Amino acid sequence: MSEDVSTRVRILDAAETLFARNGFDATATSAVASLAAVPKGLLFYYFPAKADLLRALVGERMDPAIEFESVVEHGNPIRSLLNFASRLREVQRDSEVLRVIIWREERTHPEVGASLGEHRRHLQDAVERVLQQSLGKAIPAARVRAAARAWVAVLADRSVADRAASQAPDAERSMTFLTEVAELICDGLQHANPSPAG
Repeated sequence: MSEDVSTRVRILDAAETLFARNGFDATATSAVASLAAVPKGLLFYYFPAKADLLRALVGERMDPAIEFESVVEHGNPIRSLLNFASRLREVQRDSEVLRVIIWREERTHPEVGASLGEHRRHLQDAVERVLQQSLGKAIPAARVRAAARAWVAVLADRSVADRAASQAPDAERSMTFLTEVAELICDGLQHANPSPAG
């Protein structure tokens, strides 16, 4: 990693930590520079305004990389959806951007809200692919898309996400709830009346 890239990454890591801990508005750029161990002038060289730090974090660190092969179980869409949810939780647990910052800042910073919408669209596309690969038969694309939207809406619900990330018994209740929803979604997909793909 080049010195420029390393410095930029250190600054973003520091900003992520402090924005998650204190919030964007309560974090001074001098605190970010101090934690990153760089002069404040160098921080402004990479990020001319504090909002640029937030934009970079949300733009660069938001979409989780989930390998489809690791979550898809062919012929078992329920298990595939649950695997996806589990993998997403792991990624979110490791990312303060996904776990804390976007939820705190989405209403006060329009670019965060816009990025969150884009993030949800990426997740929906990913869930569509997981469903298409795990289903044992052809299902109309519009139904798969609707199922993906429903699953992402459930995963994006903060109360579900928070319970799933916590310790038992809340995590166990959340897992039971997710399993029931996955069963409902997949049952609806597999027993739907055939209609033209769309």
